[in-house]
Amino acid sequence: MALSSAFLSEDQFSCSICLDVFTNPVSTPCGHSFCQACISSYWDGKAGGGGSKSYMCPLCKETFRKRPELHINRTLKEITEQFKQMATTGAGMGRREEEPNPHPHRSQRQSLSSPLRPGEMPESVFAEMMNRFQRPSTTGSPPPAYPQTNASQPQSSTQVNVHPQAFHQAQTHEHHDPPPPYSPPRRYTLSGPGDSSSDLPLCPAHMRGLEFFCRTDQTCICSVCLERAEHRGHNAIPAKREWHIKKSQLGITEVELKDLISERERKMEEIQKSLQDIQAAAERETEGSVCVFAKLVSSVEHCQAEVLEVIEMARRAAEHRAKSLLRELEQEIAELKKRSTTLNQLAQSEDYILFLKTFPALSSIPPTKDWSDARVVSELTSGVVLKTVTQMMERFQEELHKLPEICQRSQLEQSVSRQSPKVRRVQEYAADITLDPHTAHPRLMISVDGKQVCCSDRYQPVPDNPERFDRVVCVLAREGFNSGRHYWEVEVGGKTDWDLGVASRSINRKGKITVSPAHGYWFLSLRDQVDYAFRTEPSTSLEVPIRPSRVGIYVDCDKGLLSFYNVEAKVLIYTFTDSFPDTIHPFFSPCTNKSGRNEAPLIICPVAPTE
Repeated sequence: MALSSAFLSEDQFSCSICLDVFTNPVSTPCGHSFCQACISSYWDGKAGGGGSKSYMCPLCKETFRKRPELHINRTLKEITEQFKQMATTGAGMGRREEEPNPHPHRSQRQSLSSPLRPGEMPESVFAEMMNRFQRPSTTGSPPPAYPQTNASQPQSSTQVNVHPQAFHQAQTHEHHDPPPPYSPPRRYTLSGPGDSSSDLPLCPAHMRGLEFFCRTDQTCICSVCLERAEHRGHNAIPAKREWHIKKSQLGITEVELKDLISERERKMEEIQKSLQDIQAAAERETEGSVCVFAKLVSSVEHCQAEVLEVIEMARRAAEHRAKSLLRELEQEIAELKKRSTTLNQLAQSEDYILFLKTFPALSSIPPTKDWSDARVVSELTSGVVLKTVTQMMERFQEELHKLPEICQRSQLEQSVSRQSPKVRRVQEYAADITLDPHTAHPRLMISVDGKQVCCSDRYQPVPDNPERFDRVVCVLAREGFNSGRHYWEVEVGGKTDWDLGVASRSINRKGKITVSPAHGYWFLSLRDQVDYAFRTEPSTSLEVPIRPSRVGIYVDCDKGLLSFYNVEAKVLIYTFTDSFPDTIHPFFSPCTNKSGRNEAPLIICPVAPTE
């Protein structure tokens, strides 16, 4: 059977500009890959925009207002180098062998495999790479299954690592074959049918060599087992071939582990550099403040001590934050290195029975924390304390007692200003959200335009339809999302209690409800005016220094991101990462009135871009 649609060819590793195999490949935001020099020359010349202020992808013609920052795709580069090496040296699985048919009434002899052409990749390894590099699924569907390969399909033990870009052309050929029909059991060598090796482990039931691996049952079997009814029609191949294939797949995991380790090591260097800058800034701030306070009379000594305490607290907070992040990074790197060492040892092991037993537990990447937003920042680096002290010294002596309070307020404003750019970006995905009265608890009152909800003291005369919540005072929006990015804003004002977020369409709405991501609820809560939490099991308590009066909710269904923003302060409150397997709807709960202290409504507001 030809497998050309499942093989990688030189075309898939070729730059569409120079038409040669990639050299230092980079990927544009639209997902296409080019040689670094080629795309840079293209954008520098007239073809890339010339005198215009936009940059266009040569393939899909997507235009970028700002020239994208391109970094060398290390994974694709490594794959390209391996592809060049494979194309030079060639790869084959051996020659076909034959042996007498053990069943006289079956006259056909089947070949195990045919040689692979140089640069080609086995179908099962190709599918494994598609499965790895396409996760997480953007539609909530399960990842593509490995193509089933029967004993007559060619495989290879060549170790190759593939970037998602390389799968673009091959995805159109993806299909799932039905299980192979039952065929007479035969004995194989690694390269074809042959006599069983005498040193093979024996089947405990039939005392025959464990020559085969049943992919259906994930176990090693002998030729007699293969004939029996319990394995008839199963997908079985020679065990040593399966061993070599899975050893090839280990290369994928090893590259991912190396990338994770490198990313975390770079993050450690970044945090250590930030801490050094903060410590140097703290020393400068302290020295400058002492020089200014030295000019004052004894009446300002108390104020001086308070300002120095503010600086020290900020430095300690930054140091504590940095040490905590470094400790977590070191622990995660140690675990990843331990897993990498285990994989290397397993890859070198010649005991394929042990290998196949331990492979399922080691082939997947262990859960890791997303470090992309980890930062150590401090107001000390901006010099705001020293500037404030200098300005205040020109004022009247009776105002000096206000200095510590003013310094603290300035620090908070500086911290908020650094985090504001994201708010404006997510507002570009504003959605028109309206409340669905058919889902509202009987105590909730929905405005005519569907933009406001509040809780009354009495039940409303509404039908008890299946969509309606009957115990928790909450309501869903009419609009549902299963892809794309969406954003909306809700005015919470001075309410003491509220819940905002999203919920799955298939959630339980009757009786007692368990609220957590595992049960289809993702939302932020406020209780008693000051207690903020994201409702996990147990709840994740949050420190919110600036109380929001308007909350922005942003969801990226494809990436599984849910973020909450303080719109007026232009600061991110919290981000949660998960997958949404079902259609999700915006979720609202004004909570109960609490004797009139929480009677204000939740109001869905038009999104106005912030300056």
